[in-house]
Order: sequence, then structure tokens, then C-alpha cells
Amino acid sequence: MIFSSSRILACAALVLLAACAQKPAPAGFTDPMEAENREIHAFNRSVDNAILRPVSGAFGDGPPGPVMQGVINFAQNLDAPGAVVNNLLQGRPHFAAENTLRFALNTIVGIGGLFDPATAIGLHGKPTDFGETLHVWGAGEGNYVELPFLGPSTERDMIGKIVDIPLNPLRYVLPKPEENIVPLAKLASSLGDRARYSSTVDSVLYDSADSYAQSRLLYLQNRRFELGQTTGTAGDDAFEDPYEDIYGQ
Repeated sequence: MIFSSSRILACAALVLLAACAQKPAPAGFTDPMEAENREIHAFNRSVDNAILRPVSGAFGDGPPGPVMQGVINFAQNLDAPGAVVNNLLQGRPHFAAENTLRFALNTIVGIGGLFDPATAIGLHGKPTDFGETLHVWGAGEGNYVELPFLGPSTERDMIGKIVDIPLNPLRYVLPKPEENIVPLAKLASSLGDRARYSSTVDSVLYDSADSYAQSRLLYLQNRRFELGQTTGTAGDDAFEDPYEDIYGQ
């Protein structure tokens, strides 16, 4: 299958018809499916307790070691081509150029992305996703949802996660079975992040009075900050969300 820009343009046109103007910054949240979301949250919590928590413990606490850092770098490098496409769809060619240069440098000099020489020279890039593209096009975040295995999200970001899969050009370049490296690297990277933020994630999932409400608050606060929808005190109080990498956001 050949990656076709016409498909992306068609998708863009459909969304633009539904949302032509930038929506105002959301306040609070809408969660009409809270009962169902809580059931999924309980399932995700049980998966974390039975699998993710013990497996990630093998990586140790704190900053990742050299091997795990290489896996994280590799997974992030594989995401770069998809970020470039999203940058272009968002009308941000300067970010597209920066991400392209970063991908080329880390792939060639960084041995396929295992190392990160781009960051060392100040080329940090601009991670993004199709959920942000929808935001730029004017789509509101919609209702809050919790997805099986993937965790906290919104209706807009749920659509973004689905579209990001075929949006990455590498999916059409890598032959089989090499194309399976992409999801395997992201899974290993997520386990490393689960270990890195172990104490924070454990406090939210197992020590808080209401882990569902706490997870919802953390996700929405961080996501809105990423999209530039929080200012003043809210923006100053923003923090790095451990769920961002764990749940693939």
C-alpha cells in the first residue's frame, strides 16, 4: 500500500466541514459515560497491577539506563515522520522542517535513532499527534473517555489515536515483518516510562481516594496545557504527566 496525501487531504476536508473555527478553551469536563468509563478504568487498573507494574519493575526506578534510554530514543524517532505529517496538516512548516532534520540526524548519526545527537545540538523537535491537528482545525475535545489498555483520553484524542496509525509514512515503507518493530518499540518504551514514573503512577492508581477522578483530572490538565489552552496559574502549575507516555498520548 502506498502512502497517499490525498487521503490525508480528504480527512482534513471532512473535519474542516464540521469545525471551521477554533473552539474556546474548555472549562471543567463532560463525562456522560462515567459509569462505563469507571468500569474500563477498573479493568486498566487490574491490567496495570497484574502485568505492567511487575514487568516494568524489572527496569528499576528512576531515570532509564543506557539500554532502556536507547529503546525510548528509538521509539520516539519512529514517531517523527508521523509528527512531520501532522505539522504540515497544522500549517506549521517550521516544525515539520525541524522534525525532519531531527529524524534524519538521529537515523543516520544516531544509528537508527538509538542515540539522540539532535537533542545534543539543540534540535529538540515538536512532538505532536492527530489529536492536536484536530484541535488546530477547530474541533472541540468532546466528552472524556477512558480507553481499554490506552487509558485516559477524549473523543477528539481517541479519533486522533486511530488516525495516527495509518498517518505515519513508515508504516508503508518498512517491509514485513520489520514493520512490527514500530509497535514493539513503543510497548517497550511505555514499560520504561511506567518504571520511571512508578511512584507517581502508583500514588494515583493505588493511593488516591478516587483513582478514576484523579486520572481524569491529570490527563485533562496536562493535555490542555500541551495545546496551549491553559494560562496564568493553571499554566504555571502544569506538570509532566506520567500518563502521557504510559498510555501513548
